[in-house]
Amino acid sequence: MTLGTDSTAIRPGPLRRLRRRAEAALATAALGAAVAVLPAVPAHAAGPGQLIYIANQGADSVAAVDSASGATVATIAVGASPANVALTPDGSQAWVTNRGSSSVSVIDTATNTVAATVPVGGSPLPVAVSADGTRVYVAHTANPGGVEVIDTSSLTIVATIATGNFPSSLGLSPDGSRLYVGNFSSRTVSVIDTATLAVTATIAAGDPSGLAVSPDGSHVYVSNYNGSSVSVIDTATHTVTASVPVGQQPQGIAVTPDGTSVYVGNRLGNSVSVLDTATNTVTATIGVGAGTNAVLADPDGTRVYATNSFSDTMSVIDTATLTVTGTVATGSRPNGLAMGKAALPTVTAIAPDHGPTTGGTTVTLTGTHLNGTTSVTFDGTSASGVTVVDDNTVTAVPPPYAAGAVDVTVTAKGRTVDAGTYTYRVPAPALSGITPATGPAAGGTTVTLTGSNLTGATAVTFGTTAAASFRVDSDTQITAPAPAAGTAGQIDVTVTTPGGTSTAVPAGRYTYTKDTTKITAEPLLVSIAPGQLTLSLSLSATLTDATTGKPVPGAPIKFTVGATTVCTATTNTAGTATCTGPCPVTAVLLNLGYTATYTGSATLAPATATAGLIRIG
Repeated sequence: MTLGTDSTAIRPGPLRRLRRRAEAALATAALGAAVAVLPAVPAHAAGPGQLIYIANQGADSVAAVDSASGATVATIAVGASPANVALTPDGSQAWVTNRGSSSVSVIDTATNTVAATVPVGGSPLPVAVSADGTRVYVAHTANPGGVEVIDTSSLTIVATIATGNFPSSLGLSPDGSRLYVGNFSSRTVSVIDTATLAVTATIAAGDPSGLAVSPDGSHVYVSNYNGSSVSVIDTATHTVTASVPVGQQPQGIAVTPDGTSVYVGNRLGNSVSVLDTATNTVTATIGVGAGTNAVLADPDGTRVYATNSFSDTMSVIDTATLTVTGTVATGSRPNGLAMGKAALPTVTAIAPDHGPTTGGTTVTLTGTHLNGTTSVTFDGTSASGVTVVDDNTVTAVPPPYAAGAVDVTVTAKGRTVDAGTYTYRVPAPALSGITPATGPAAGGTTVTLTGSNLTGATAVTFGTTAAASFRVDSDTQITAPAPAAGTAGQIDVTVTTPGGTSTAVPAGRYTYTKDTTKITAEPLLVSIAPGQLTLSLSLSATLTDATTGKPVPGAPIKFTVGATTVCTATTNTAGTATCTGPCPVTAVLLNLGYTATYTGSATLAPATATAGLIRIG
């Protein structure tokens, strides 16, 4: 039935009877507990462990439903005709008002069992928990109506606050300093100071059946059961600033986490009205199950849940499309509902934990409760390619960033946590070619190195010897003169930058060849006396590096006449070797010349020269 808002249209006697009938209908429906309004967070897909607790007043039980699968994971027997549910801030307890047994059941959500039962005033309906979890507020509807304040540590009632008649709904301000109480029969909203536990204001409203507070605390939205409307109360002035028509017999009401929309369950309208809080107008009406009672906004803002007491179901509404995306079977006559706290994601490792400043390196984050991850950030900048592998693994591609260590965060199931640190490094250089790839051991050959990440080079090294100079032409090219080598052969060329030293690769090899050499020897005049058997020969030769044109000092030169070794000498700084030694006359006469021989070194090729021995007498 619908009770008119104009009291003059009905005589006092009938009015009282109508109101009593409305109260009975409200009690039967176990009207709306205040909906907890949580901070807006990024969207996610609900994951296992995020449970919705639904009071089934026709079954004397509470169902714990997995919000992802819709499966009932536990059914908990409580008192008679459970009406509403509220979760403690840490999600460890669910407090359930039992209208039929005038008590509150305290459910341990870890075991989904009743841990305690607290007697309260007659026919309790709404329940709310303080932000610090130390108090629970329960409104009893039996006359005279009032709100009990329960100490959660001692499970005792520490105060009872008189309010209006039939307090059917509760809502806490975001800072917890005020408790708003919707009094159905008194047609008022009481404002309670939670510090003094005193009523500080009474606001005339319609006939409150549900109540919700905006996330910023500036407005209270009250659903009026018989008025088929929602009253908008300005909390600064304690006045009703708007009245918005909705469906028939509106009850449960919830504000989205971002405060932009209000969802209202219409019991006889079998629908949910959507209000735009900026314009205070209905922007959509969504058909749901029969006998819509309570509504609950998911903490991530992507879904709204509505219980349907006539069809024993819960409708799941997508807030983006404003369509029902699922219908979940519940127990008998479902009413109040609350969502359990999602398990916090954790990250125990990031591999690799470093990468180039250019980004692009896929990293793997491992931990727990990572299903539903929607964002990975590196110092606040979003990664791309975020992929949930499983509940323990997520991969992501870091964005480009300056060199240094940055904080990494992960957002999963609507919660953002620190994931550790990631270090950006200047990318290591890499060589892909050398031109020319060979040169003399004397060095000096201009070499062009090609590769990547060569900007900022601090050294170019040939084997173990650094080039005396080099020029960075671009990020992909360096020009450098090859230094002199200690030995001929193939060596690795590397480039060093702030990002590290390039890895030796075949394409980065350079081959030193031995320098060619030249020996110059001059003819020697000899005089042989009759009967002379041995001559003393003074021989000389000069060794030159033909590649550089410079004399070669310190090189051993052997002088021979035929098979006879006359002497051996070491070149001086001018590259000249001189020595004197005996030689048989027969050897001189048979060869009429001498040979100067250099056998070479690690960097110089061998050389020989022959000069004549000219007889003059």
